[in-house]
Amino acid sequence: MRWLVTGGGGQLGHALVARLSAEPGERVVGRGHRELDVADAAAVEAALAGGVDVLVNAAAYTDVDGCESEGELARRVNGEAPGALAAACRARGVRFVHVSTDFVFDGEADAPYREEDPTAPLSAYGASKLEGEQAVAEADPQALVVRTAWVFGRGRNFIAAVCGRAREIAEGAREGPMQVVEDQVGSPTYAVDLAQGLVALVERGARGLYHLANAGVATRWELARAALDHAGFAEVAIERVRTADYPPLPARRPLYTPLDCSRAAAAGVRLRPWREAVSAYLDSADSPLGPPEGGPRGR
Repeated sequence: MRWLVTGGGGQLGHALVARLSAEPGERVVGRGHRELDVADAAAVEAALAGGVDVLVNAAAYTDVDGCESEGELARRVNGEAPGALAAACRARGVRFVHVSTDFVFDGEADAPYREEDPTAPLSAYGASKLEGEQAVAEADPQALVVRTAWVFGRGRNFIAAVCGRAREIAEGAREGPMQVVEDQVGSPTYAVDLAQGLVALVERGARGLYHLANAGVATRWELARAALDHAGFAEVAIERVRTADYPPLPARRPLYTPLDCSRAAAAGVRLRPWREAVSAYLDSADSPLGPPEGGPRGR
């Protein structure tokens, strides 16, 4: 099949292009935001005119705090563009896949969120992503929308930041201990695994709304601790703190957003446990620790 991946320079986009490029017979083109503005209808039409079977929209304005001050840009990229992409794909008979987020929920649940649970975003980012979901469903009811959470992979992400801070502490460039919140709970997701899961859902003909994340639930503190232990920074202490202990950020974060992925599992798509995924990431070529040398690395 011929695939077009928007947001090809991001964590998920990069993983998707790599995954599809490794498949015999698959043709894939990744477009970063500088190469394809998903909110530019003429540019999208030109991209589709080359012949596309599946378009995966991994493009988004993901600066959660930036969305608060740039609400119009957030609505344009996250809210309006996905609907326009879906409509363009439907008109040409192209399968459309859109990626959304756990931030469409308010974090007040007491069990992992299912696809049909009520949405109530707390931030401009979450609101814009929910608007995008709704626009896609209206423009193309046969489209596939996948919500995910806490993505890590090539480039900037929570685990990379934590490992960088730990290295500074270990080398004496920064004082410890590190502080990480323990009251934010979610579903860590490795971009490589997410890419494989998305392709599998497309191959199975999935349509509608699905949740997809690595198996298991973690606090931010647990995720940081697991990463540092595998990276060779087991001696770096991490102090448990609460979100309320930090100065308030422009955007409110939902505290509890694990995703129930039972619908994807019923379709035969399951991602491995998040701890295994963290280890795989830290041992990969995309690791923030440097080139793989066989086994956990830190220094």
